[in-house]
This record gives sequence, C-alpha cells and structure tokens, in this order.
Amino acid sequence: MLRQLEFTVIRKLDGLLQGDYRTLWRGAGVDLADLREYQAHDDVRHIDWNVTARVQTPHVRQFHEDRDMNAWFLLDLSGSVDFGSAGVTKLAVATRFVAALARVITRHGNRVGALLYGQRVHGVLPARTGRLHVLELLQRMQAPAPATPKAADETRGTRLAELLHAAEGSIPRRSVVFVVSDFISQPGWAPALGRLARRHDVVAVRLWDPLEMDLPDAGLVTLQDAETGEQLFVDASSPAFRARYAELAEEQEAALRTQLATSGADVLELATDDDLLDVLMRFADLRKQRARLKTPRRFPATLQRAAPLTETAT
Repeated sequence: MLRQLEFTVIRKLDGLLQGDYRTLWRGAGVDLADLREYQAHDDVRHIDWNVTARVQTPHVRQFHEDRDMNAWFLLDLSGSVDFGSAGVTKLAVATRFVAALARVITRHGNRVGALLYGQRVHGVLPARTGRLHVLELLQRMQAPAPATPKAADETRGTRLAELLHAAEGSIPRRSVVFVVSDFISQPGWAPALGRLARRHDVVAVRLWDPLEMDLPDAGLVTLQDAETGEQLFVDASSPAFRARYAELAEEQEAALRTQLATSGADVLELATDDDLLDVLMRFADLRKQRARLKTPRRFPATLQRAAPLTETAT
C-alpha cells in the first residue's frame, strides 16, 4: 500500500506540505512569521509584550516551524472505525491518510510518532524518521488491539478523553498533532482536546461514512453496536423511524461541530468515499491561508455535506 501511495499521492504532495527549510506548520521555530491578536486558546508564552504595550491589545507571535519538527498521530482504532459502506471502512481511510502524511513528513528527516487506542491506550510509537518507521506504524494500525477483561468492555465504549490525556503526558515538545477519529465517544473529550490545542498545533481528522447519517430502507434489520455488542431489532422500512434517526443524527452532529469549533483545533473531515489526494491537496492549500485567520478553520473534505455521528452495523 505504501509503495502505491508513494506513486499516486505522496510525490504530488511532496513540497506542498513542507519545503526544504520551511513547513506549513507554525509554532516552535525561531523565525517570526506573523503577529495577530490574542485568542482564548493561544499560549500566553507567545504574547509579544512590546507590541501589546504599543497598541493596547494583546498580540501573539507566530513562527515558521523549524525544519526539524515532530508530528504525532493520535489514532482511534476502536470498534466504530471498522465500519464503512461500499466496501471501504473508516479504518482503511485512516490508514491511507496516515501512510501518505507520515511518509511526506519523514521524507525530509522529520519525525512521526503515534499513540494507539482500541479499548484503551495500548501502544506508543516513539517519534522517529524513515520509511521503515512508517511501515511499522502501519503494521501497528492493522494489528488487533489487545483484549481487555470482558466485564470491563461490556458497557465501556470509546473514551477518547483517555487517548487525549495520554498524549498530554507523552508528547514532550510542541508538535503537530493529528487526532484521527470518528469522535463517536463517551462525553468528556472536548476539554482535553482544547488543552492539547493550546500547547500543540492540533488537527482533528474527522472520519465518517455517509451511511451513518442516512439510514437506508433496508426492511427489518438487526443493528449492533460495534463496541459494546448491544443489539437492536428495528424496522428500517418505516419512514417515521428513518426520520427520527436522521433527526437524532443531526442533533448529535450539531453538538459535535460546536465542540470542535470551540476546541482551538483545526478540523479536516474525511469520508469513506472521498479521494485522498484531492482532500490532502485542498488541506495543503487551505493550510497556507491559516496564518491569515484569527481563529481555527474547518477543512471539510467535501463542501456543504453533512457528516454523521451515529454508528450502526448490520
């Protein structure tokens, strides 16, 4: 897979996400890139007190990132990401995304690391460089997560906050952090994502499948929770049931968008039917405009398309 991506995606991206001595990421470098007004999610250590005193409004400094940078992938590999329509799962999409981006980053000597979460945080891959390291990361993504005692799993579900808390203590220096998840999780992850975004350059990569938002007319079906195993027998041919399903999905979608928008992280939406190269090139183009924005911006994979929050499997 990595060899195929190197020919179809990575070579076209190389030079867009980073150059020989500059990247699109801003943060812990030494060369000043810009000044802008202080926002609630900014690190107070970056306040330029001289400018603040002159204009009487707090301003923060932004820097060109050093060529030697670290990127971390926080990977949600819980049961819900193993869902997808048309034969493509969210896990497969996530694997291709991580493979392409990790290889682009490491081609110039930068390092990538990862934290892996299944039913708990079960793996930490230290930040290193090189093609073999990327292959190891992909292999770890495909390996089944270690099982936990059944009693602990029955009602547990995904707790994304555990992954974000682990990242706070595991990433020692300011880095670019990609949180790759469908964000189908128990509550409590939003404050942790906000704290992570105040210290690091965080991009929340939202995985979703169109089938999650719009339940098809499939007749009598048994839906099973991919993580807890709970089953529910429903009549999907009922227009009233499908309308209620869509209503609940929209409500949860609105709540998730609000949480992501207030976290301070940028958001890239990645659907199972998207073209990976098109998404990444659009992301690179929008990232160039990032310095001119005062607040984080969403980077939707496809404009004006709703994204899901509910998860079912037949």
